[in-house]
Amino acid sequence: MKAIETRLTGAVVIEPQVFGDARGFFYESYNEAKYREAGIDRRFVQSNVSRSARGVLRGLHYQWPNPQGKLVSVLEGEVYDVAVDIRRGSPTFGQWAGVMLTAENHRHFWIPEGFAHGFCVVSEHATFAYQCTALYDAKADAGIRWNDAALGIDWPISEPLLSDKDSKAPLLADVPADRLPDYTA
Repeated sequence: MKAIETRLTGAVVIEPQVFGDARGFFYESYNEAKYREAGIDRRFVQSNVSRSARGVLRGLHYQWPNPQGKLVSVLEGEVYDVAVDIRRGSPTFGQWAGVMLTAENHRHFWIPEGFAHGFCVVSEHATFAYQCTALYDAKADAGIRWNDAALGIDWPISEPLLSDKDSKAPLLADVPADRLPDYTA
């Protein structure tokens, strides 16, 4: 397994070692000891799967309070996945990191607690898997606008299919301070 740091401290791309032959492939999608060595020492308590069509953009979502860390991967298709640091006081506040996750590259992306997360589907369909460190809490559910100009995310699509909730999400600058996590070094 290879851990690749992003420009956001704590947000890590994981490339598993894949063993393949004419029959198909095998890889460990999670190994607690190896992830701990890579600095991801978390307990996962909820697993989710979503399927979306080309052009769908989900996000940018987060929970506060009761944040979720998310280990995400693609089981079918291709997505462009984004993490945004929304921790007040962080040296990388408002910055983002993006990565292509595909069924072929088998990459995983670790999005720590305190980050917003979103992805857009660039293949015909995509099946997306999430491992979460906290249970979903509807009262803590929050989001920021996917195309907030202050963030400057370079999405590979310009007119995505959005949920009503995502199309009405506020700009990061308009989120009250008590609805954002604090940075702890």
